[in-house]
Amino acid sequence: MLIDIEGAMFFDVEWEHVFLRIRFGDHYARLRAGDLDERRMRLYALAQHLSLVAGPLRLLDGDFPDRSFMLGIARHHTSEILRKSDVW
Repeated sequence: MLIDIEGAMFFDVEWEHVFLRIRFGDHYARLRAGDLDERRMRLYALAQHLSLVAGPLRLLDGDFPDRSFMLGIARHHTSEILRKSDVW
């Protein structure tokens, strides 16, 4: 069971599963639900990857102490967007 109460909000189940897929990678298969809308999953995946590029770049506008870490996150999610660009 996964419980996340920090900043509790309501999202579509597909939004939550996209997050789980990003977070758990290869281990996500154990968490996958069978009745998810794949179109929504693709849309939400794009939105979350874009957010995970924009957020670190905003932090880098300031004096964030570990710049290479944030650049790594932005680069990773940029490559995910480009790698899946034919799917969106």
